[in-house]
Amino acid sequence: MALTGMREVLAQSLQELMEQDERIIVMDADLATANGTFGLRKIFPDRAIDVGISEANMASMAAGMSAYGMKPFIVTFTAFASRRICDQLAISCSYAKQNVKIIATDAGVTAQTNGGTHMSLEDIGIVRSIPGTVVLDMVDGIQLKKALPVIHEYKGVVYVRMVRKETPDVFDESYEFNLFKGTKVKSGKDLTIIASGIMVHEAIMAEAELKEAGIDAEIIAIHCIKPIDQDIILESARKTGKVITLDNHNIHGGLYSAVTEVLSEKYPVHVKGIGIKNHFGEVGSTRFLMEKYGIAKEDIVREAKILCGN
Repeated sequence: MALTGMREVLAQSLQELMEQDERIIVMDADLATANGTFGLRKIFPDRAIDVGISEANMASMAAGMSAYGMKPFIVTFTAFASRRICDQLAISCSYAKQNVKIIATDAGVTAQTNGGTHMSLEDIGIVRSIPGTVVLDMVDGIQLKKALPVIHEYKGVVYVRMVRKETPDVFDESYEFNLFKGTKVKSGKDLTIIASGIMVHEAIMAEAELKEAGIDAEIIAIHCIKPIDQDIILESARKTGKVITLDNHNIHGGLYSAVTEVLSEKYPVHVKGIGIKNHFGEVGSTRFLMEKYGIAKEDIVREAKILCGN
């Protein structure tokens, strides 16, 4: 699979949107170089702003700008886009019904050597719990490019979780983005694997090994964790009767929680959650951390075989 630089896609897509809509404001909190958006300041000096290391203030500024008809995008690491500005997201943005987009980079273990303080494994749970929010976990650069114009048109608080650096492409240019609908990446009859973000690629790699073991796995890519696509989850669960969820996030509050909330009420089946279990992050490569926390391809294959009785 080809690799795409996510921050390059982000910067290019924001530039195109800013050229089309002069109401768009992009704000960074001293991380424009890291997130790839520094170049926007040269093109739009009045609409690409560095607020300094003051993320809560940035969120409040975005809410104020929205109240005056502007369309603010705030860009920072996931830890600062969720934990640090939770109150501002809840009250200034969502409670006040403002039109604010939060671009949160370095999702989960992809923060790598930035370590535990900069590695948010709970951001989805935090933002999901705030009424009125939409929570997305981008799969690859192609999806991000297709998603941003749609997100721009949606009025409300949208939290976009993404990898900052390169990530493998799952989709190709024929992919069509639907804000609230998941995607069936592969059909299968024995087991449903539901994944978001970088875990979709991990599911694809695991599926190849499961096929050799005689397990026909269905793969569902969920980019919109709130509100989640109940129809695609229920359709697949009814067919296979067994579900595994894959989180680059704490097992509490993320995709596993969202999926089991649907299935426990509407179609109870056995669901195995693969995700971070009660840990803070630490320094390490993405692959090292995935293996340490039990969310790598090998862990998916092992748990799938157990679930299927192999």
